[in-house]
Amino acid sequence: MSNAQIAERREAAISRGVGMQTQIYVERAQNAEVWDVEGRRYIDFAAGIAVVNTGHCHPKVMEAVQKQMGNFTHTCHQVLPYENYIRLAERLNDKVPGNFEKKTVFVTTGAEAVENAVKIARIATGRPAVIAFGGAFHGRTFMGMSLTGKVAPYKKGFGAMMPDVYHVPFPVDLHGTSTEDALGALDKLFKADLDPARVAAIIVEPVQGEGGFYPAPAKLMRGLRALCDQHGIVMIADEVQTGFARTGHLFAMEGYDVAADITTMAKGLAGGLPLAAVTGRADLMDAAEPGGLGGTYGGNPLGIAAAHAVLDVIEEEDLCARANELGARLKQRLAAISERTPELVDIRGPGFMVAAEFNTADGKAPNPEMANAIRAEALKRGLVLLTCGVYGNVIRFLAPLTVPDDIFAEAMDILEASVDAAKSA
Repeated sequence: MSNAQIAERREAAISRGVGMQTQIYVERAQNAEVWDVEGRRYIDFAAGIAVVNTGHCHPKVMEAVQKQMGNFTHTCHQVLPYENYIRLAERLNDKVPGNFEKKTVFVTTGAEAVENAVKIARIATGRPAVIAFGGAFHGRTFMGMSLTGKVAPYKKGFGAMMPDVYHVPFPVDLHGTSTEDALGALDKLFKADLDPARVAAIIVEPVQGEGGFYPAPAKLMRGLRALCDQHGIVMIADEVQTGFARTGHLFAMEGYDVAADITTMAKGLAGGLPLAAVTGRADLMDAAEPGGLGGTYGGNPLGIAAAHAVLDVIEEEDLCARANELGARLKQRLAAISERTPELVDIRGPGFMVAAEFNTADGKAPNPEMANAIRAEALKRGLVLLTCGVYGNVIRFLAPLTVPDDIFAEAMDILEASVDAAKSA
């Protein structure tokens, strides 16, 4: 069966609202390589959008899941609990940044983690309002898309958003917004529209994901921490995309000199199985009554087993150091490309969470056409890339941290050839 035949069936069977970046239908995958139903091989620099940081089908993750499958696949922790759920919570409580007592709750998706973080902040503070940033992405549930700082395609046409959600600009020097501008916007918001005593939480991505891979400046994080401390606001770090060694730290917030009160995580946590978590200050996490948090599939035994293996692999294979090494090599190659490509105006990102931003040749306007042309050309040549950003002019690089050196080098050659082809088209 061909990709085209399956795509035709998909068109008839699947909602148009489920977007597609490729029409490559995968048959099998191993580490940083995938093979489609026609037998063609691709190098995967998407990793399921930063999910399989430990690579597709890592032997230790697969072994852990298979062992758990032989015991039981589901009981619902709220009905018949299991020890490895508790042990994973203990490990996350220890590893999530913050020098305070922590507790954890497991859910299923990143959006669900964000929803629960907001619920916890609201019940702990008795306040309703939440502040997020322009360009942010926090999920497709109603609270998630209300917090998301991008209208199309996430909010467009879906009606009224959740009340008491406010946005301020995210600092991006390339786009003319400084940290002072962002913090000033918060000050103006508090003076003109919103009493800070009504604010339950401020939520921020340490590196904006879908918004364009813009790292939050350290000055912003310190400013947010100070504001939260001043006004009794809960600081939430959304580490759904930045977590689990992607940025060269297990969590990106380790790169700052302040800690969030609550951390959300998902994606890379369980090596491809659906598992998410909220970890935060114990006093906040205990604010909800029993039954107020959780869910039928939250902390599924297979995901829990996989997550233990993922944490072991990250430590045993020193994937934080590997992320920094790969990121440095990628940036070096992109810098060489930029010397003859004036459209490549910015190369950024911590660890192996790297982005390349493209503008028009005169540097005055975003160039989504070129970013997409490079992505499409790379796909033809066997390299899977993703674009992102408010303007769609950013290519983001999210290969597994376990990608072998020879395959990484092959991907770099394809990338360079794809940029050259897009320029000459």
